[in-house]
Amino acid sequence: MSSHQNSLMRSTEPPIDMLPVEDAVERILSFCQQLSPETRAIDDAVGQVLATDITAPFDIPPHDNTAMDGYAVQSASTTGASEANPVRLRVIGELAAGYLYEQSVGPGEAVRIMTGAPMPDGADTIVPFEETDEEGLRAPGQAHAVIEDVGILKAAGPGNNIRRRGEDVRQGQQVLDAGTVLRGPEVAVLASLGVAEVQVIRRPQVAILSTGDELLTPGEAPAPGKIYDSNSYGLSALVTQYGGLPRRFGIAQDTIPALTAKINEALASCDLIITSAGVSRGDFDVVKEVLAREGAIDFWTVRMKPGKPLAFGEFAAPNGRRVPHIGLPGNPVSSLLAFELFGRLAIYQMMGRQPQPRPILRAIADDDIVNTDWRRVYARATLNQADDGRWHARLTGPQGSGVLTSMALANGYAVCPEDQERIQAGEECDVIMVDWDHPLD
Repeated sequence: MSSHQNSLMRSTEPPIDMLPVEDAVERILSFCQQLSPETRAIDDAVGQVLATDITAPFDIPPHDNTAMDGYAVQSASTTGASEANPVRLRVIGELAAGYLYEQSVGPGEAVRIMTGAPMPDGADTIVPFEETDEEGLRAPGQAHAVIEDVGILKAAGPGNNIRRRGEDVRQGQQVLDAGTVLRGPEVAVLASLGVAEVQVIRRPQVAILSTGDELLTPGEAPAPGKIYDSNSYGLSALVTQYGGLPRRFGIAQDTIPALTAKINEALASCDLIITSAGVSRGDFDVVKEVLAREGAIDFWTVRMKPGKPLAFGEFAAPNGRRVPHIGLPGNPVSSLLAFELFGRLAIYQMMGRQPQPRPILRAIADDDIVNTDWRRVYARATLNQADDGRWHARLTGPQGSGVLTSMALANGYAVCPEDQERIQAGEECDVIMVDWDHPLD
């Protein structure tokens, strides 16, 4: 047995008062509705979801244009050209991107042209600079000397190095669908269409509140019997990573009036309330009491480890809104893991994103994972691929729900199912992949 696991005997009967993880997800998502649209500047809307379809008002590119620096010519004028026998063409002008050439290119003529410039009338091909003798026509120190004629070293076919009008987007084409998450490429497409503002689903305002007389705010001096509030800061960071707008409401003392006041303050402006602590059996039951008084409780415990004491319900805001509430456990690992499994999906749903679960892969467990009480175990692990291509999951150290560093070291959660007593080292298991660097993927 791994040193990371205990040796407690498994209870003989599965629990009957705990909600399965999938049922908890379904009930949370059935309540968390998509929020209303808002108008945002395109460079302020990254990570948000389009509320409307985007249709192109014009062709992109709007003209046939050159894909390379070179010469715009008639392809017939280059017939038979070679390095040994260049075809000489008269240079009648020069054209930069952003300008139009007012004349027409005739037989035996060429226009010197820069990438992106519209094709001159009469020309049907582009000869790149490197397929001409231009470089040899310039004396040292005369990089900008006027060239009157140029030798073509290779015959050019019609349409060479030309980007056709509308080859990217056609006028009237639906370019982006409602429901699209805006990333860099989508923002670039919007800008190319001249769109400065878009309708997107607004980000949820997420209230984050810790409870407990023992908590200190980071920056305060240490004190006997006190610990620092890590939960609200970790949860705030995760809300930001997943696209929400976190609002920390500080620490509520373990009294009903104190917590009620904080909850009412959050209800005035927030779309989702996240609390941590006060939900376990043996707690002072402050959160439970306030939720029962001020709102409604949907479920209280989930069949998972860590994170069993998880509450979900709703509060009624003064303006009649129903505001969902997720009551997370107080232990920091339990709090962050439960938020990853449930809070992330709730935020996605409210933002109009598809609340997809994390990808799962099969990996070989390098350590035993023990299940003592018929709950689904999420063991923090590091995923590594061996030389033979197989994935391995190694536990990040002691798996206690207070060992916060085990979360920081993990890039996956090795899962031991509810009905399985243990996963032996060397056996395969499911591992939920967590990419902290790319949380929105």
